[in-house]
Amino acid sequence: MNKMNKESVKQEGKRALGSVLGAFLYAAGINLFVVPAGLYTGGVMGICQVIRTVFIRFFGLHFETFDIAGVIYYAINIPIFVVAFKRIGRRFFGKTLVAVTAITVFLSLIPTAQIVEERMAACVVGGIIAGAGTGIMLRMGASGGGMDVIGVLLARWKQDFSVGKVNLFVNIALYAVCLLLFDIEIVVYCIIYSAVYSVAMDRVHTQNINVEVTVITKADTTALEKEVFQELNRGITKWSALGAYTYDRSHILYIMLSKYEVHRLRAIIHKYDPEAFIVLNEGVNVLGHYLKKL
Repeated sequence: MNKMNKESVKQEGKRALGSVLGAFLYAAGINLFVVPAGLYTGGVMGICQVIRTVFIRFFGLHFETFDIAGVIYYAINIPIFVVAFKRIGRRFFGKTLVAVTAITVFLSLIPTAQIVEERMAACVVGGIIAGAGTGIMLRMGASGGGMDVIGVLLARWKQDFSVGKVNLFVNIALYAVCLLLFDIEIVVYCIIYSAVYSVAMDRVHTQNINVEVTVITKADTTALEKEVFQELNRGITKWSALGAYTYDRSHILYIMLSKYEVHRLRAIIHKYDPEAFIVLNEGVNVLGHYLKKL
């Protein structure tokens, strides 16, 4: 059991480091391509960039190559984390906190240097790099905070909501404000960036790929079930079964979850029964009460 716990900690450590790598790519895409081109991302980060521009344009606060948007982003995420702490998984919360902290640090350390002069090139290259970074964070079981966390909370509150819909509504409002502050050309380039960013993110991470898991085990499953409830917040359907060849009694557990939770479920199962028989079926459609996660 100690060996399995150490292995679980090792795996989670690797995923946390992967989240930091994703945060670095995201910050590099923003500071090396988006900001020098005078563009604005969507979501909470886009709001932070508009606030930064207001500080510079109307209050005369200049920060040289230091991007104050990262600090504003972290400050806005604090109340989001306070609200979300008890409503999202502990692992997701912890890795998201690491990722948001890393984003803030990298945005502050990476200078806003202009690498390309053409805005279209900045849209495409910046969107690919930042989108890939966000996709990596999501694949590691974390997120960049902001609208990702808000979207998950709203999706749990009301099934009609989704992370994509929430981002869409916020971006519409954000770009409407940008139309008032800037010319329409900048807004058009921002929309192009957002489109490239979304495609790049989806290429790296596909949200809510549902996986059907069937577990056949002869071990007592009481502790196993309790850990799945606590750690993954997933339900289990359970049957008692009889082996057709050996006539040994066993248990069948049926679980639905996201593909990015499978590694954790496998570790829990092997912790209590290394000989358990596990069947995975990916990409199934689910109707009814099913908890959507990142």
